[in-house]
Amino acid sequence: MEIGLGRMMLKPVPRRVLPKPKRSLNPAAPLLGKLGHLETRLARTKADICAAQSIRYRVFYEELGAIAPPSMKVLRRDKDAFDKHCDHLLVIDRSVGKGKIVGTYRLLLEDHACSVGGFYSEGEFDLVPLIAANPGHRLMELGRSCILPDYRSKRVMELLWQGTWAYAVKNSVDILFGCASFPGTDPQAHGAALSWLAQNATLGEGDCPAATPDSLTLSNLNADIGNERRAVAALPPLLKGYLRLGAKIGSQAVIDRQFDTIDVFVVLKVADINPRYLAHYGADASRFTA
Repeated sequence: MEIGLGRMMLKPVPRRVLPKPKRSLNPAAPLLGKLGHLETRLARTKADICAAQSIRYRVFYEELGAIAPPSMKVLRRDKDAFDKHCDHLLVIDRSVGKGKIVGTYRLLLEDHACSVGGFYSEGEFDLVPLIAANPGHRLMELGRSCILPDYRSKRVMELLWQGTWAYAVKNSVDILFGCASFPGTDPQAHGAALSWLAQNATLGEGDCPAATPDSLTLSNLNADIGNERRAVAALPPLLKGYLRLGAKIGSQAVIDRQFDTIDVFVVLKVADINPRYLAHYGADASRFTA
């Protein structure tokens, strides 16, 4: 969910037979939210998507140090096979020129995932339990979340969530999910935070996805949480935000040595969203609409 980078699929996942709609950009995609000179909407053109991919490259590869394949180094854009099957949520600063894209999020509905063979998260987690435990529920994967350094503020995060929530409402989504990442591959460096998650925020057994072999069970860390407030403060900002909304995480984490992260699986069921936040954004996502 927070730092998504290319991985291979684990295996095909049995799922409902769904249509495979052709993805197409809407040049008239409406605004989904606005705060002052900042606004959020879906990408309308290929140029919008290229700009989002450029931001992802700057954040994931240049800032955070992921190793880019040669093709990405030439283009200076983070792109993969999933991009053309997703909608790309943008935050735009209208005070800069004709508008500057400063943040992005990638949204993948379950029926669109069928077109590419599954969800991106299936490169690290087996989603069979989650799908089987929630028959008839509409799923949406969130990924490639990133914001330019100078724009990492509450207002931009609010607009990313506003746009995500508006999209989820429009598409009757029941479950949002994805991966969130801790920097580095040493679990002990995040022992207090990961142990706090194990004790306070894990999914029920029926919903829990199994992780790939290079994984760890959070409850086995047995780290001293110490000051609970500090443990929570050490969580990645995006993960903290989703926990406040009512999200839960899987009981295992994946160690991604190629990209130097520890990834946890995050699930947010719409039925479990904190009423306080529904009131803030509006059950119909109308709070920050223009």
